[in-house]
Amino acid sequence: MSAVEVRPVRSAAERRTFLLFPWRIYRHDPLWVPPLLPERAARTDPRKGVFFQRGSAEFFIAWRGRRPLGTICAAEDRAVNAQRGLHDCMIGFFECVDDYEVAQALLDTAGAWAKAHHLQTLYGPFNLDYEDSYGILVEGRERPPALLCGHTPLYYQDFIEGYGFQPARGDNLAFAIYPDFSSPEFRLASRLADRLRKHGTITVRGARLDRWDEEVDNILVLLNKATTHLVDYIPWQRAALEEMLSTFRTIADPELILFAEVKGQAVGWFPAIPNLSEVFQHVNGLRYPWDYLKLGWYMRRQVRSLTIKSVLVLPEYWNMGVGVLLIDEMARRMQGKGYEWVDLSLTSADNPATPGLAERLGAKIYKRYRVYRRKI
Repeated sequence: MSAVEVRPVRSAAERRTFLLFPWRIYRHDPLWVPPLLPERAARTDPRKGVFFQRGSAEFFIAWRGRRPLGTICAAEDRAVNAQRGLHDCMIGFFECVDDYEVAQALLDTAGAWAKAHHLQTLYGPFNLDYEDSYGILVEGRERPPALLCGHTPLYYQDFIEGYGFQPARGDNLAFAIYPDFSSPEFRLASRLADRLRKHGTITVRGARLDRWDEEVDNILVLLNKATTHLVDYIPWQRAALEEMLSTFRTIADPELILFAEVKGQAVGWFPAIPNLSEVFQHVNGLRYPWDYLKLGWYMRRQVRSLTIKSVLVLPEYWNMGVGVLLIDEMARRMQGKGYEWVDLSLTSADNPATPGLAERLGAKIYKRYRVYRRKI
């Protein structure tokens, strides 16, 4: 058997091989949700991807002869490293066949790239975005992932940990909530929310999509003030945030993108969007022209679930009932819209307030993801 050779992506043909490689790993996995190829192609293009405004990256393919066996990306987020005083090399797009020799060759290559760029630690996996396909799936392979969440084979965890990576922080959790509005927990939350409404200090409104720049500014402030207490807090860059939000602007229901305000100032954010993984699971990543026809057909069907990616409250308002008021308002608004359950992903085990609140409302953990670090 010939040796494994890892080479950087140089040609258009190699780039296509890199982008399509996941289909080799997951083609027989019914739970996999293929990435949308147009979006992924743009994200990994230095001329178009927002990441390249603040960092650099290189993409690699592992080969045995003419057969591709795996992929990886090594990247430097210069803005985040400078802000946090770190020397991290972000790894991502890590996919490989069930062969540790291939995984080792890919990770060795990422380490060599990091050394050449004077970096000290491999960190990830993330796909050039700290919110996209976060980490390795370590628990919960019974159902498909929600929007922006990853799905990895069981052996990836063994390969990463066998290479010497250590967990960078506590696991990030995905919760499933099947609202029972008649339960004692929801009734208690509703009574408390009604008292808060009568008091009038905190108000809740939907998103103002016609004032887009203002809303992005509000969310940026909330993200960067409400998450500083988390382990491995990473400041958000406005361009990256706007790129992510713009992706969902056309599908968002502004009535379900909630802001809590005190005297006109945004103090909380609780956004729910249709969980389009239910659609994307059936459209093959828009790989072929006819997949767009399938996309149109599935988009006309009722999506069964919402996904909520953030529950943000400014620290000075943590004990004022903002979270309870937002959750109760969301429950009231989603009734009658046809949604059956809510995905809450991802929330860190290092942030006990959100998991605790979710569990009091009957939420159950259905997936765990883990991010890793390894000194070079």
